[in-house]
Amino acid sequence: MYEGDASEMVDIFRFAAVCPGPDLAPRVAAVPYDVVTRDEAAASIRDNPFCFLRVSRADAELPGVSASDERVYARARETFESFLREGILSRDRTPGMYLYRVTGNGNDFLGLACTVATRDYEENTIRRHELTRVEKEEDRTRHIDAVNAHTGPVVLLYVDRNGLAAFLDSLWEKTGRVDLEVRAPDGTVHRIMRVTADADLAALEEAFAAVPRLYIADGHHRAKSAVNVAGKRKVEGRLTPEATRFLGVLFPHNGVKIHGYSRLVSDLSGMTPEEFLGRLSERFSVEPRGEVDARAFHIPPLRVPAGAFHVFHVFLGGKWYECSRPRENGADVIASLDVSVLQREVLEPLLGIKDPRRDPRLQYLGGARPLADLMAMVLSGDYAVAFAMQPVQVETVLAIADAGGIMPPKSTWFEPKLLSGLVVHTLD
Repeated sequence: MYEGDASEMVDIFRFAAVCPGPDLAPRVAAVPYDVVTRDEAAASIRDNPFCFLRVSRADAELPGVSASDERVYARARETFESFLREGILSRDRTPGMYLYRVTGNGNDFLGLACTVATRDYEENTIRRHELTRVEKEEDRTRHIDAVNAHTGPVVLLYVDRNGLAAFLDSLWEKTGRVDLEVRAPDGTVHRIMRVTADADLAALEEAFAAVPRLYIADGHHRAKSAVNVAGKRKVEGRLTPEATRFLGVLFPHNGVKIHGYSRLVSDLSGMTPEEFLGRLSERFSVEPRGEVDARAFHIPPLRVPAGAFHVFHVFLGGKWYECSRPRENGADVIASLDVSVLQREVLEPLLGIKDPRRDPRLQYLGGARPLADLMAMVLSGDYAVAFAMQPVQVETVLAIADAGGIMPPKSTWFEPKLLSGLVVHTLD
């Protein structure tokens, strides 16, 4: 794992962020643009005119207008500029870096907000494990170019070999002054601490120069769109140094969490629940699970050792079942992912779902959502069956990225989920 050219190294950069003031930060901070629907964003904006979704999801303020209409991007730019004029947001006087800490729900995540080079993405020093969708990539490319800013961070992972995480913790304790603090809707507390001392910044730059590569955990579309904007501006003769960089928050690979991504299917393709369970039993060992902790994010498998088996859980007819089968020796790492096995052995042959990216009968429920939410969606009658997946190991994700592989859609849900609007990077 983590193979690569020994000459590889990561460049990180200082920048003068655009941030809200401490008093307004709780009203400005917003969930990422891609975790809310247009209607949900509109509701948040109606309740709060300072909400950063007015910038990141400007389409929510233009009902009846296509989300890809040029007026949407113009509206995002106008709102961002008005926030600056009115003092809702302001630029830091000097370049620095920013410690970003997320605590709550039994977790404590500490990352470093800085900028990284689009060149490193192009040269695979910043590695990825997902495909980007053209329409989403085009949307964020136009948004970044119009607003002249990276309004949401890319979550990046580094392998902590030299005590970098402990160094960030020591900086947090040394600085000791929280600049921004926000409680998110999920109960987590997000705190920002500016690092401005030149000696500390130089030490961070030197420490990360020893890191050979970074891995995208969350934000593949934002990263690729930043690269697109840099290329576009180079062709147009308006490339600035800041436009060759994008906003990232760097976390140690063993300092994040991964949750499974659940699947829901609207019908059983003409089968009764009993017939479907019978077909499943031809391919897997199927065992009733009885009561489960509906507050949990996943169901601990019965099979021990769990790593020797493919395991997923099925919620059907108001009951949970565990489906398992032994792992194949020497199988390709992507083909042996539980989500790959589910697609290959269940969704396509039994339920007729050949394209998991586009089939309208298949929906996803991501990440840190309790099993109760998944159960409610089936019990409501909107879906016939749900599949709860086990989390993938972060080492598996990094190994796939190192090998240049692409994971199936909706394979991982990373925590922490960072808020937008607290730290913004402009391209000038």
